[in-house]
Amino acid sequence: MRIFVTGSADGLGKATADTLLRAGHEVVAHARSTGRLAAVRDLTERGATAVVGDLADADEVRALAEQANRLGPLDAVIHNAGVYAGPPVLPVNVVAPYLLTALMDRPGRLIYVSSGMHQGGRARVDALDWSGRRATGSYSDSKLFVTTLMAAVAARWPGTLSNAVDPGWVPTRMGGPGAPDDLRLGHLTQEWLATSDDDDARTSGGYWHHQRRRQPHPSVHDPRFQDELLDELVRFTGVGLS
Repeated sequence: MRIFVTGSADGLGKATADTLLRAGHEVVAHARSTGRLAAVRDLTERGATAVVGDLADADEVRALAEQANRLGPLDAVIHNAGVYAGPPVLPVNVVAPYLLTALMDRPGRLIYVSSGMHQGGRARVDALDWSGRRATGSYSDSKLFVTTLMAAVAARWPGTLSNAVDPGWVPTRMGGPGAPDDLRLGHLTQEWLATSDDDDARTSGGYWHHQRRRQPHPSVHDPRFQDELLDELVRFTGVGLS
């Protein structure tokens, strides 16, 4: 299978890309800039293809979608990239996966990396600066939004399997060395959802933790909130889901 993993220069993204390569899959790795390509060289030397784009910049995200489309059909996209704090939280964690979803050729499977912290997010999309010039949304807000995006895609694209994953609090650069959860389990579910023919892995609209479905925030499957979120993202980007 051909699988695109955003944010694959380090952390969970790199671990995911590495495991998929070892399992014999074709991997499209992603780096933020040409200067970061060195961080995925060990992946490309083993056969991965690399694409480049800063997810904090909407124009670069559009160009990234074009790069990916030129590579040909993808079986799965794992929207792994994310930041924890600062003004880029909404552009990187929400706008970028939305634009890539809307602009890339539709794969068979979409996986959005969420967080258990999405449960503390605010189900409001008014007065947010999606450009990231001002810090107006928290990490928890962003993960609630991207989990809701997953559910909205699942409801609107029945031919695509769309799911979200809580990887746990794992010892990556973002999670810190003292994080208590298992790093391998932190990327196992994404890989399973992207590649497995298990009946459970071939479902859509789920919020998963360690290969088990969990109940997300009540707003995630609220059609009204899904519409509000999509309307805001369309307004900001000028791009709608087909």
